[in-house]
Amino acid sequence: MRSILFLLVFTFVIRVQAQYILPERERATVIDELLDDRFNNLLPKLMDEANIDMWVVISREYNEDPVLRTMLPATWLNARRRTILLFYRDKANNKIEKFAVARYNVGKNIESAWDKETQPDQWKRLMELISERNPKQIGLNYSKDHNIADGLDKTDYDEFMSNLPKKYTSKVVSAEQLAVRWIETRTEREMVIYNQLVDITHDIIAEAFSEKVITPGITTTSDVVWWMRQKVTDLGLETWFHPTVDVQRTNAMGENSEFYSFSNKPDDMVILPGDLLHCDFGITYLRLNTDCQELAYVLKPEEKQAPDFLVNGLKDGNRVQDFLTQNMIAGRTGNEILMKSLAEAKAAGLRPSIYTHPLGMYGHSAGTTIGMWDAQGGVMKDDGENYPLNPNTVYAIELNTTITIPEWKRDIRIMLEEAGFYGKDGFRYVNGRQTELLLIPRVKGHQGN
Repeated sequence: MRSILFLLVFTFVIRVQAQYILPERERATVIDELLDDRFNNLLPKLMDEANIDMWVVISREYNEDPVLRTMLPATWLNARRRTILLFYRDKANNKIEKFAVARYNVGKNIESAWDKETQPDQWKRLMELISERNPKQIGLNYSKDHNIADGLDKTDYDEFMSNLPKKYTSKVVSAEQLAVRWIETRTEREMVIYNQLVDITHDIIAEAFSEKVITPGITTTSDVVWWMRQKVTDLGLETWFHPTVDVQRTNAMGENSEFYSFSNKPDDMVILPGDLLHCDFGITYLRLNTDCQELAYVLKPEEKQAPDFLVNGLKDGNRVQDFLTQNMIAGRTGNEILMKSLAEAKAAGLRPSIYTHPLGMYGHSAGTTIGMWDAQGGVMKDDGENYPLNPNTVYAIELNTTITIPEWKRDIRIMLEEAGFYGKDGFRYVNGRQTELLLIPRVKGHQGN
């Protein structure tokens, strides 16, 4: 509890320095406490829901299962040699056993259950543990539909099955539902922290899209991108993808006249007065990830506010967000949510595109996929379409709407992305959403978010 209080006390330091970032030692303490909570309080519930009483996770050093990576203690940056984790759920006695069939304890939560001097064969020791517990279902991480739940490599699968007593062969099942639920489910304490992560992300974007960083006519979009990367590094954080910054502007400028797609954005442009700027940016901190897209307008010398057509365009983007989030209802699949949201937005006169993805331990995480930018008719089964929306999950609410601007003689996209949480009380944004354009330079009293 001490570490979370430490985190909260120092959270709201001067905003120009973003929020207080924990030093490495304090981060490790928080990560391990979060893991302790997940192993002892969350995992038993997930195993019961998945009807899997034994979960075996196997990885080798530098070839880690994506699930196993999320289970390692803070001082483990990789698996060691071959690391095998075994979780056994004794529901009748409300117990969960956690073993490492490895030479080392895996942190404080998972004790080593293999003495190589007593039993030289690692696989035989694993089979002893399985036989002693006589499980009803043995879950392994293989999956056609969810890449993050498909981390068991062929060599380890073959070794496992060749050593497994024949009486248990029929009990081996895919652990994909359990693996996805482990990855996608956020705890109450994680959500306290998540709010701060998104706030840090918003702060960095706000500074990047300001006169502190941008001098119109001189600064390029690449300059801003690399400023963001350097800012993250200077704060002791990481980005999970390379940021992007792009420009949309009037056709009269003779540049950027094409309505470019996601796959062919210009790499570098000089930022000019009258430009609409857009960024895509996210950070990794305390093993959680953010993903935000926001918009800024570069004021012309005579302007004190953005043109009405851009202000109204952002409102249209917010309306598409509303159509989506009001359709996020537990049990609905991603395709069901997508098609209903698109239909309602189009009926309201909007031109939407929705491509929302799970967010959490990974940036493009496991869970309910709600569209892809190049699959607005719905995604295929192997992209997770068949997976229902579950509570206590986080999503990058990512979408756009196309608007026509007669003054610019062209169409543009209003592209937005914000972290949103779906819980027992429905949907909420983790740390708010953009409802006003950021202005460059700032006008006194303008908030921007």
